Amino acid sequence: MFAAKLHKLGDVKETSKQRFGSELQANLHAVKEVLAAEDVLVHEFFAGDGTRCAAVYADGITDKAALGELVILPLTRRHAPADARQVCACLCFPETRLAPDAETAAGEVLAGNPALFVDGVDGAVICGTKLVAARAVTEPQTSVTVKGPREGFVEDIKTNMGLIRKRIKTPSLRFEVLEAGRQSHTAVCIAYIEGIADKTVIQSVRGRIAAIDIDNVPDSSYISKFLMPRPHSLFKQVGTTEKPDILCAKIAEGRVAVLSDGSPIALTLPYMLEEDFQSSQDYFVSPYRATVSRLLRLFAVLLSVFLPAFYVAAQLFKLRLLPFALLLTISGGIQGIPLSPGLEMFFLLIVLEILIEASVRMPKYVALALSVIGALVLGDTAVKAGLVSSPAIIIVALSGISAYTVPDLAGTVSVVRIVYILVAGSLGPYGILLLTALLLYYLIGSDGYGVPLLAPFAPLIRRDLRDALYKANIRDLDKRPAVLGSRNQTRLRTRKNKENAHG
Repeated sequence: MFAAKLHKLGDVKETSKQRFGSELQANLHAVKEVLAAEDVLVHEFFAGDGTRCAAVYADGITDKAALGELVILPLTRRHAPADARQVCACLCFPETRLAPDAETAAGEVLAGNPALFVDGVDGAVICGTKLVAARAVTEPQTSVTVKGPREGFVEDIKTNMGLIRKRIKTPSLRFEVLEAGRQSHTAVCIAYIEGIADKTVIQSVRGRIAAIDIDNVPDSSYISKFLMPRPHSLFKQVGTTEKPDILCAKIAEGRVAVLSDGSPIALTLPYMLEEDFQSSQDYFVSPYRATVSRLLRLFAVLLSVFLPAFYVAAQLFKLRLLPFALLLTISGGIQGIPLSPGLEMFFLLIVLEILIEASVRMPKYVALALSVIGALVLGDTAVKAGLVSSPAIIIVALSGISAYTVPDLAGTVSVVRIVYILVAGSLGPYGILLLTALLLYYLIGSDGYGVPLLAPFAPLIRRDLRDALYKANIRDLDKRPAVLGSRNQTRLRTRKNKENAHG
C-alpha cells in the first residue's frame, strides 16, 4: 500500500503542478525545486545500454537495500525501457505507480517511496520501498489477559491493517485510507464491513476526518477529539482498544474502526459506556464468571465514586444509615485531626493523584521505590503525626484501587469523585442524591452517531442486555446489537434462523 495521496505538502513549496518531461536533468531539477531538503538524496546510475537513470529518495525512511536489489539492479542489466509502463514491468518490485508531476512525486518521496527517472521517459515511477521501523507485535500493557489472544497493535498502520485482515478474511472488509495534518500528512484508515456497518456512521466519520485542519496528527487521540459529537463532554464518546481481537469483534458487530499511522490505539464508533465494563477475557471464560466480573467492575467504579463522598457526609451530618458501632469507630479515628473531613479527603485524593502521575512518568525502578515511600512511609507518618486519620487513608486507598478495575474510566472517575466530595462536604447526603440525579440525566441525554451512551439500559433494549452487564451463552447471541442499526442483524446461524430465512 502506498502512502495516501497528498492534497497539500507542508514541506513542499506552494507552486503550480509542474509536469515531467522526458529529459532526466530537467525532471531532477523540477523535483529539487519542490524538495530542497538536505535529506532528500539523488542516486544516479546507468542502464545496461548506457542510458542515464536516477532515483530520488529520502534518507532514513527508504529501504535502500530493496531499492538497490529490486529497482536499480534490474535496470543496470538490460536496455532502458521506452516508456514508464515498461519501466514498471522490468522492475522486480510489485508496488509501483506513475507520478506525472513534481508535486505528486515529492509527496511520495516524503512518505518514503523513492521516485525513479529514466532519461527519455516521461514521468516518474514511484516504488513502494518505504522503510518501516516498527516494534514487534507484543501484548499491550494496558490489556493484559490470562486467556485469549495476546497480540497488540503497533505504531505502523500497515501492520495493524494486516492484523485485522488476518482475522476478518471476508471480501466485504473495507479499508479507506485518508490523510490528516497539513504538515504531518498522517495516514488515517477507516475499517468496516460493508453490508453490516451503518452507512450513515461511515459517511459521518469520513466527513469528520476529511474536515480535520490541523498541522500535526501524531496519535489517534487527536483524531478522537474531532470525532466526538460533544467535544466538551466529561465522558468519552469514542471507544479505544489496543487489541486486534477486540477491534475485529466490534467491527463484526457493526461498528466503524479508525486507525492512525504512528499510534497503537484504534478507535471504534459508535461507543457505549457499557463497553468499558467488558473485557476480551469475558469471551474466553464461562458466562457465569464473565457476568460476575462485569458486576464486580461496576461495583468497584461505584465504590470509587461514592465511598469518599459518603465518608465525608457521615462525619459532617452523622448519617443514621450507618451502624452505630461504625460511626463510633470513625469518630474515634478523627479525634485531634486539624483538617475538616472534606479538606482531609480532598487533600488525600490530591496526594494520590500526584503519586499516580509521578509513578507513571518516572523510570520503572524509581517508580517502585516511590510507591513504597508514598504508600507506607508517607501514609504511616501522616497518621502518626495526626495530620490525617486512619479511616481516611483506607478509604482513599480503596477508592483509588477500585477506579483502575476499569482503566478507560479511571480519569473520568477521578474528576467525578472530587466533585462528589465537594458536594458532600457542603450539602451532605441530599447533595449526593441531587448530583447523582443530574449526572444520570446528563448521561441519558448523551448520544453519539445515533447511539445513546447508556444503551442498552436507557433506552431499554432487552435483546442487547444479553451481552451488557449480563453475559449470555454464545449460542444465545445470535443477533447483532440492535442499537447499532446494522443492516445485517444475524450473527449466528441457528436452525431457527435458517427456517425463518427459508420460510
